[in-house]
Amino acid sequence: MTENHTDRSATDDDSGSLTRRNVLALAGGAAVAAGVVGGGAAPAVAAPRPTEPDDAPTPRLGGRPLLCEPYLLDPQSSGVHVVWHTEEHGTTQVVLVGSAVATLDDGAALDAATGRRAAGSGWRRVAAETTRLSRTREDASSAVPGRTYSAVLDRPVYRHLARVTGLRSGERTPYRVVSVDHLGRATVTAAYSLAPAVPRRKPVRLLLTSDHQLKTMTPANLEKVAETAGVRLDGILVAGDLVNVPDRASEWFDSTTGLAFFAGLTGRAERVVAGRTYRGAPLVQHSPIFPAIGNHEVMGRWSDTAGLDSQFNDPQPIEVARRRWRETRPSGIDEETWLAEHSWDVTTYEEIFPYPRSAEGGPRWWSRTIGDVHLVTLFATQIWRSGAANTRGKFSENPADLADDAKWGYGQFIFEPVKKGSRQYRWLEKELASSAARQAKYRVVMYHHPGHGLGDNSAPPFTDPVQEITRNPATGAVTGVRYRYPLADDHILRDLEPLFSAGGVNLVHNGHSHLWNRFRNADGVNWLETSNVGNSYGAYDPSSGTSRNLPESPDHVRQGDPGGLTPVVPTVAPLTDAAGKPLPYVASNDITVFSLLDSAAGVVRSYRFDTRQPDSAVVLFDEFPLA
Repeated sequence: MTENHTDRSATDDDSGSLTRRNVLALAGGAAVAAGVVGGGAAPAVAAPRPTEPDDAPTPRLGGRPLLCEPYLLDPQSSGVHVVWHTEEHGTTQVVLVGSAVATLDDGAALDAATGRRAAGSGWRRVAAETTRLSRTREDASSAVPGRTYSAVLDRPVYRHLARVTGLRSGERTPYRVVSVDHLGRATVTAAYSLAPAVPRRKPVRLLLTSDHQLKTMTPANLEKVAETAGVRLDGILVAGDLVNVPDRASEWFDSTTGLAFFAGLTGRAERVVAGRTYRGAPLVQHSPIFPAIGNHEVMGRWSDTAGLDSQFNDPQPIEVARRRWRETRPSGIDEETWLAEHSWDVTTYEEIFPYPRSAEGGPRWWSRTIGDVHLVTLFATQIWRSGAANTRGKFSENPADLADDAKWGYGQFIFEPVKKGSRQYRWLEKELASSAARQAKYRVVMYHHPGHGLGDNSAPPFTDPVQEITRNPATGAVTGVRYRYPLADDHILRDLEPLFSAGGVNLVHNGHSHLWNRFRNADGVNWLETSNVGNSYGAYDPSSGTSRNLPESPDHVRQGDPGGLTPVVPTVAPLTDAAGKPLPYVASNDITVFSLLDSAAGVVRSYRFDTRQPDSAVVLFDEFPLA
């Protein structure tokens, strides 16, 4: 006997939009030392310090480095957000802004930040609002400087966010961050620059990147971006998968691998490739970052004991959790918190990147006009499941778990609905028809999952899994659970692509398959994945001679683009196969790629760098017009 129905992970009422409440106990000053060995301070749950106590020590230089150098978010017509992170609340968290800031030495900057130096011409103080991140933790798989964890433990991380206003259009202004801890030790950053939003209809330069994920080539990639384009860009567009496990704090800030997300983008990374040490570049200190949610920004079900890798790989659809809530009605916890703990969660991402945001989607989906480019960012991704047997996989449940549906993975389900009729789809439909979108010279849509692509992750189709349950006719016991993904129901190809074509979208920027490839549909929409920083899974094109490892099915495209488009061969200097034939992709763990959108010229240029030859030049290998 077989039951066929569609897994309702994407519910009709779009109730997948949840925000996890802070369920961590903020025990003032209590050290969480159990399970931590090694040098350095043990992680502690620090008591908030909203004001400096009367007996606070006199601030002095000598503080520890910030967890990350400041980064810029969501520039507006006369302002921008400056954000940085520390391991404690501190007593002073200030941005100094003004033309004279770069001339202040560290001592003078500290005096200015703490009020011991009277405000004068050329600089001003902007105080930050401090918030503790609610889910950041470490575990035995963490790589934290001077610490080893033997259990899953909370790691306090504080976000300091300052909104700097009063900026003049078209002008860059120096700024520095000053952070003073509760012992009076002060950290003063170097001088960086900030600017308000680029005025509408003005040309911009945007970096297109994705899937950093602590990959080996990322610091080299970002160094070459800075050498090619400088560090003052109008935006850094990251199409998801910023880290691997989003609740693991060290992956964002200080992993001893030298590959933490902010380390590379601030010039504090450290990775040796082919005898050359790469440190990334100070990009986000000068250039605002515009991220999208990838599958690696989503945590699975909460646990106080299971490792963070295990928790990350253990999401279930919201509707499954809601059904269980209705059946059990657990006491002592509200429904919203319980659902977030028992399904999936993006709180850490939302707390690190609270802006940009929209009224409808918060920081999950939103739009911004950056000069003459209108950017629309979606939450379009799904859990990645293995295709291997005897696992919670793409196509079946582990036979050992069949008797307990609490252990099921429910296939490669979509987190947030984007299909026609969903809340996100309706918002997108209105957004592409808005005056802001129509008046922009170019329209760019960014999200994580590929619509057209040659990579392994372009299949199976992006649709709700159709669950097929077989049972023992005599006992009713479940004997098998399988999942199908009908190609005709692919939400991106069936629902989103027609919107893009009708709305005059010039470029779709996505990630997920760790390669470079591009396409152009009959309506002139360009599709680009430029995420080759390491861990490439290959390109499944006839020229590669390889095919995706998928079960035989008319819904599974084992070679080429599942969406039916022909990949575009790079126009300038494509890589070639052994016979000298140009290849329509870059899928390499040695050659890294980045792309730059230049709206003044109306083109997107893609560059490659061979890390095996550290003294070689960056190569412009592709250029195409946006219109």
